[in-house]
Amino acid sequence: MIVITLPDGNQKTFEHPVTVAEIAASIGTGLARAALAGRVEGVLVDTSFTVKQDAKVSIITDKDEDGLSLIRHSTAHLLAYAVKQLFPEAQVTIGPVIEDGFYYDFSFKRPFTPEDLAAIEAKMAELAKKDEPVVRSEMPRDEAVAFFSQMGEHYKAEIIASIPSNEPISLYREGGFIDLCRGPHVPSTGKLKVFKLMKVAGAYWRGDSKNEMLQRIYGTAWAKKEDLEAYLHRIEEAEKRDHRKLAKQLDLFHLQDEAPGMVFWHPKGWSIWQEVEQYMRNVYRNNGYQEVRCPQIIDKSLWEKSGHWENYQENMFITESEKRVFAIKPMNCPGHVLIFNSDLRSYRDLPLRYGEFGSCHRNEPSGALHGIMRVRGFTQDDGHIFCTESQIQSEVIAFHSLVLKVYQDFGFTDVSVKIALRPEHRIGDDRVWDLAEAALRNGLDACDTTWQELPGEGAFYGPKIEYHMKDSLGRSWQCGTMQVDFFMPNRLGAEYVDEDNSRKTPVMLHRAIVGSFERFIGILIENHAGALPFWLAPTQAVVISITERHVEYAREIQQTLSRAGFRVISDLRNEKITYKIREHSLQKLPYQLIVGDKEMQARTVAVRTRSGSDLGVMTLDSLLALFREERANRR
Repeated sequence: MIVITLPDGNQKTFEHPVTVAEIAASIGTGLARAALAGRVEGVLVDTSFTVKQDAKVSIITDKDEDGLSLIRHSTAHLLAYAVKQLFPEAQVTIGPVIEDGFYYDFSFKRPFTPEDLAAIEAKMAELAKKDEPVVRSEMPRDEAVAFFSQMGEHYKAEIIASIPSNEPISLYREGGFIDLCRGPHVPSTGKLKVFKLMKVAGAYWRGDSKNEMLQRIYGTAWAKKEDLEAYLHRIEEAEKRDHRKLAKQLDLFHLQDEAPGMVFWHPKGWSIWQEVEQYMRNVYRNNGYQEVRCPQIIDKSLWEKSGHWENYQENMFITESEKRVFAIKPMNCPGHVLIFNSDLRSYRDLPLRYGEFGSCHRNEPSGALHGIMRVRGFTQDDGHIFCTESQIQSEVIAFHSLVLKVYQDFGFTDVSVKIALRPEHRIGDDRVWDLAEAALRNGLDACDTTWQELPGEGAFYGPKIEYHMKDSLGRSWQCGTMQVDFFMPNRLGAEYVDEDNSRKTPVMLHRAIVGSFERFIGILIENHAGALPFWLAPTQAVVISITERHVEYAREIQQTLSRAGFRVISDLRNEKITYKIREHSLQKLPYQLIVGDKEMQARTVAVRTRSGSDLGVMTLDSLLALFREERANRR
């Protein structure tokens, strides 16, 4: 007798081993039709999986997060099936699930065209309609290598050959297509009804630029048609908000091949930068940070001591002078330790907080560069706190409150928290990692917040809290971080004199709020669709004269507002007023101030917002009060 315990605590008994599909059927025909997979004792399995002993079992449907992931995973296989049907000479490689969809990489003699994508998508729909069973089987590794080699699938054979020989190889077959996969998968292709192929891009085999360039087909899959339509609408909105397009339209910055991954900031874009930097400088000043500045180029020996040379060298730009090897700094932390070491520190000095708007360079692959979101040269609001172990919790609490306040000021109120835990390649022993991870958990516990844990995603020198903020399209961006580091201060010889006159090593907390200024400004541009809030807008208002009679009065208004510290321009051209209004509306200026005969005689201005609202006529004093309130409240 086998006892199956369901999520609601109810139990079902079976006289013989039973499959997940049979368990679902025993609960109800509706659930049997909806079942995509099962979870047995916490492990995700196919509906064909046989339960042979007492177990806790839940049935996965498309209403579950796991169900949507299964749909996407299985749709990636359906894509490969369709490609092989249409292009038998194509070789399949890998096809994982990604956020909002999936991709599959192919080796093929010519580039896939948009017409090919349409044909592949149509073939996928045809194969899904056949509702062919998806069947799992196993094969010894060497036999599987020979099997795929004989089929001409050399990439699959290479993947399987890299798997330990004692591990069984699981395969999934649907119709005439068979693929390597751990699974699980949906029970049949008929479960895959809502999908769309999005684009083709290049991707190196195994991510190595020395290998062949493959063709990566991206797709998306959903449980319901309306979910797909909502997703496509978000994609359309995201394209309209693309910071690269808006930067050209609004004259903010540009990038070019003479400096790949580096940004040429134009006056308007640099104005946004300065507002962000000065805001963050006040954050430093008001929260006990001392601003510092470190050299850009530092001898290789420091990076060897810090561990970066061993763990990060491939991402560093290297230069030589007088037979010495130097690295352009990819991060600021070792330099801050050297500043700490420049004097004898006491326990009374701790916590000691350094902040730097540190310019860093990282040798990112050219294919990974993306506007100002992913660059090779960037500046961080980088801070490092030197403290005792007992001070970690209070510093985490203070930082948590601070980062949420900063994001709120920039217009982000939906923020999630995650802890990235020890990675496979790391320095130090597990005892110290246990301390570091516990310190972060305890700090967040004291903040009465919830978080998600990310095993294996910490830095090589310590775990970190990550702050992910959602923008107006619901996209999540990870910017802020707080990392506990017990190792680097010790490796670089940092010490302080404790209360008992003994020498001790401080704990180092690495922290950033906006992270890369470039990336954060890109996020701001896209979040606001270029219509930045008043306090950040490069140009906050334009004074527009209706005719030449009003030019001098318009200049007077513009100069008065500029002297009051506002970024205001004037448009005195001999053009129609409707033309001027439309042009400045396209530039997304917060305010347009129009002056004609009535305004000049009454010493007032007519005020329009960029949304088209008419605020009526205001005196200059009333307008100044409005602007000061907007700037102060960061509305």
